[in-house]
Amino acid sequence: MKEGNSPGGNQGAAMEGTGGELGGQGNWGLEDAPGLLARASLPIMPAWPLPLASSALTLLLGALTSLFLWYCYRLGSQDMQALGAGTRAGGVSGGPRGCSEAGRPSPGSSGETGEGPRTEGLVSRRLRAYARRYSWAGMGRVRRAAQGGPGPGGGPGVLGIQRPGLLFLPDLPSAPFVPRDAQRHDVELLESSFPAILRDFGSVSWDFSGTTPLPRGWSPPLAPGCYQLLLYQAGRCQPSNCRRCPGAYRALRGLRSFMSANTFGNAGFSVLLPGARLEGRCGPTNARVRCHLGLKIPPGCELVVGGEPQCWAEGHCLLVDDSFLHTVAHNGSPEDGPRVVFIVDLWHPNVAGAERQALDFVFAPDP
Repeated sequence: MKEGNSPGGNQGAAMEGTGGELGGQGNWGLEDAPGLLARASLPIMPAWPLPLASSALTLLLGALTSLFLWYCYRLGSQDMQALGAGTRAGGVSGGPRGCSEAGRPSPGSSGETGEGPRTEGLVSRRLRAYARRYSWAGMGRVRRAAQGGPGPGGGPGVLGIQRPGLLFLPDLPSAPFVPRDAQRHDVELLESSFPAILRDFGSVSWDFSGTTPLPRGWSPPLAPGCYQLLLYQAGRCQPSNCRRCPGAYRALRGLRSFMSANTFGNAGFSVLLPGARLEGRCGPTNARVRCHLGLKIPPGCELVVGGEPQCWAEGHCLLVDDSFLHTVAHNGSPEDGPRVVFIVDLWHPNVAGAERQALDFVFAPDP
């Protein structure tokens, strides 16, 4: 019998094969190394095919991106809707209900309670939306204003006589009357436009007797004997009134600091009849300065701001910080006729360009 066919030989070959498969004792040579390395690298569980894994990862990333974009859209939409609702309700109106001889009434500016925290939340959310789109650079004062109350430290302003109803921008120089040189360009432009603006008033004027319906363009009286015709109301142009007053509209378009894209911005004619009086009140923010161009100033007219009395002069501008407590009165006789001024809301000269851009975004007019 040949050696290769013996039972002992077969058993030895089988033993060698078993030992080699299980990693036990056996006789291995260099020629067996590639096979051993291949066996050692085999995965315990089979992996997905590479194209399938790549497709699944792409789908997952796409779904996460879509979810994130949807969330950002919803957040922005809710902020815009909330701000719009607040503006329509008067909570962020730029209209001065106090001194407010031009603009819409504002609960905040009249000292009513209940609007502060809600408006503050809207301002903060809109400011964060602005910072996400642009930057926080230069936003220190605006950020503090959005987080704080209507005055320094959340309380009243200077000596308790400066009480802006909606927005107090800290560290602004505070004085009831602002020097003309602070807005020299706009003051000189308005004064040079005095004849054209006066002619415009003559074309829209009426007898102000109160016995006839209000003519087209004139707003209901803020108080007995106090009328106004606005070319801009809460940052929005009033096209029909602007067409009727081309000289005044042309002057407004030439101003450098007019708050024309902000709910705090108004412009128009203000009429006060003899015997009429607007009691002490404060405007909505100290970030603006009201420019009064005197058109018709009879005797007995008075403006008191922060306890300081002043009077208008025909053809000249008076710059007023209406966030201070102020009173307007016409103490003349009926024969003197009405007091007429053209009022324009300008940016406070110490509000920086970046701050103006942010506040225009936060207090954008109703769409």
